[in-house]
Parts: sequence; structure tokens; C-alpha cells
Amino acid sequence: MAEEIETAEKSSEEPTTLRELAALFLRVGVLGFGGPAAHIAMMEEEVVERRKWFSHQAFLDLVGATSLIPGPNSTEMAIHVGYIRAGLAGLLVAGFCFIFPAVFITTAFAWGYVHYGALPQVAPFLYGIKPAVLAVILGAVWRLGRRAVKGWRLMILGTAVTLVSLTDFHTVLALLGGGLVGMFWLRAADRGGDAGAVVAGVLALPKKAWAATVLAAGGAGAGISLWPLGLFFLKVGAVLYGSGYVLVAFLEKGLVQEYGWLTQQQLLEAIAIGQFTPGPVLSTAAFIGYVIAGMPGAAVASAAIFLPSFLFVVALNPLLPHLRRSRWMAAFLDAVNVCAVGVMAGVMLELSAQTLVDWPAMLIGAVAAVAGVWRNVSAVWLILGGGLVGWVWIFVIV
Repeated sequence: MAEEIETAEKSSEEPTTLRELAALFLRVGVLGFGGPAAHIAMMEEEVVERRKWFSHQAFLDLVGATSLIPGPNSTEMAIHVGYIRAGLAGLLVAGFCFIFPAVFITTAFAWGYVHYGALPQVAPFLYGIKPAVLAVILGAVWRLGRRAVKGWRLMILGTAVTLVSLTDFHTVLALLGGGLVGMFWLRAADRGGDAGAVVAGVLALPKKAWAATVLAAGGAGAGISLWPLGLFFLKVGAVLYGSGYVLVAFLEKGLVQEYGWLTQQQLLEAIAIGQFTPGPVLSTAAFIGYVIAGMPGAAVASAAIFLPSFLFVVALNPLLPHLRRSRWMAAFLDAVNVCAVGVMAGVMLELSAQTLVDWPAMLIGAVAAVAGVWRNVSAVWLILGGGLVGWVWIFVIV
């Protein structure tokens, strides 16, 4: 256990310069296509494999912990890394540099949309980028999974969560339930007991435990001004769990149905912008804020939706080293970690079904997977190469 704690805390030594953090997360923010799983995969490659800033166990602990709190997981991972490596200044620099490219690009698209009424044509690049992103996620699942699966019990647990993640079951409930089941199962195994009754009790926990929290994102007011706009997105950022699809549900209910600030078509186009721009999908808030209230609206909406993530990290980060000192919490973290990898694997399978629809996409994905997993090619080159091949295929060959 002492060795495990030492490994988990190793990442806090030898602080990193703010310039290094800024350069790293600006690059990840610019090239971070594919959603949270792809972002986390890129960060794992950069801070664990290449820079050795974190042990594999410390990084896994961060992934597991951020999966259980509200807000965008990949953004909170960036904030955690900055906080651990360079304190509060690092927290601000890493978070801002990861978020800024997406917000800037999204706001630029919003300006063009408002002035010209059209979205940019990026389909050829995305055609090649998406299979390459799958390869990036596969590499992270492989590397993290080898460390997270510490026995057959955790292998069964991770596989079960992967299967559950392919259904409509809430992701956070799957992670929390898997963590609790794994905690009791692992501790009972350590004591040589039978955990069957305990596991059955945990599985009987109410499935709607988080429903009241999610529904707490109430209205902001009737007028379209910066205060109600900021309050609405602050509430969304404070209680948002899950994927971009959960964000769509929040925005549709609040902005379209309750307040009438956007039309259904405007919302769909805002979501499209968030999907095909790099970085966190919550940058959709910048597009919506600009459409509603111009540049001030974009700034207020972006700041409000991301602010809770910074506060959550400041509150959670000091607790992480202490969790490993408890045998029960260490078992819980081990279980949550393998569940988080299972969720990433589920995301990869879902994206594969949507992306690998013809032989060129399959070929791009296969080549990128071989290059990334077996040849250790950087995710940056995989994504850039995939986008270039997609453009050549659509415009030159087809």
C-alpha cells in the first residue's frame, strides 16, 4: 500500500512551467477532435507516456474521480493536471488554454453564421479525422486498461460496465454502482469472505438517485440579458453529467421550450458546431451566447458553463492522495478506474458503429490503429494525417 500511495503522489513533484502547460493544452485544445474519450487519450499519451509527469495509477485515479463529479470530464482532467503540476496558476493556465481554442473557433463560426447564415463545410476533413480519433481512443483504452485490470474481478467489472454503457443506462450511475460493487467485492476477497449479499444490496440501490440533481437546472428568467443567460449556463455547468447528448437535452428544454431564446433549428446548428469543432463540446455555449447576445453573450455563456469545473477541481484535488490511504477507498478507486476505462471502450464501440461505415474509413482507422498502438505514433500526427487523407479521398479521388 505504501508503494501504491508513493506512486499515486509522484506526479506532484518537480512543478512544470506555465509555458509548458500552455503549449501542451493549446495543442490538445486545437487538435482535440472526438469528444472527452479522445481528449483524455491525448492527455494520457502526453503526460504519462511522453513527459512522465504522472504515474499510470495517478492518472487513472484522476480519470475515475472526475468521472463522478459534474462537468466535462476532459476539461476537468486538464484543470487537474495544471493544478497538480503548477498550483492555482497552473490550474488557470491549463484550463483556459484547453478551453480557449474551442471557444474561439466556435465564436468565429457563430459570427459567420449570424452574418452569412451558413455553416462551414468541414465534412471532408471529419471523414478522415473520425477514424483516426478511434485509433487514439483505442490506444488509451489499451494502455490504461493494462494498468487498471489488476485481476479477474476487475476484468469482469470493466467488461460489464462496457456492456452497460452501450445501453441507455446513465453513465454516472454505472460508474458509481460499479465502484461500490467493486469496492465490496475486492474487500470481501481480501478478507476471504463471500460478497454476494453485499453486491446484491448495492445493485438494489435506486437507479434514479441522480434524477433530482439533473432536474435542478431550473429557469433563469424571461428576458434575454447577460444575467439570466449567465445564470442558465452556470446551472447547466454545475449539474451536467454525461455526454453531449445530455447537454442537448438541457439546452432544448431550457432555451427552446421554456425561454424561447432559440429556435429548434438554431439549436441543432449550434450542436453541430460543437460536434465538429475540436475541444470540449460545451463550447456550444459560445455559439448560443453569440446568437442570443453577440460577443458579450458568447463570453458570459462560456465563462459560466466552465466555471463550476474549476471550482470542483479545487475542492476535489486535495482529497485524492488521502483516498489511497484507506483500503476501502483504494478498492473503490480501483473499481471506478476500471469502470471508467470500460466506459471509454463503450464510447469507442459506439463511435465505431457510426464511423466505420465504408472501406476507406475502415482502412484509415486500421492504419491509424497500427501506427498509434504498435508504432507509438503521436495522436497529433494521427489526427492531422487522418484529416488530410479524408480531404484527398473526398476531393481528389471521389
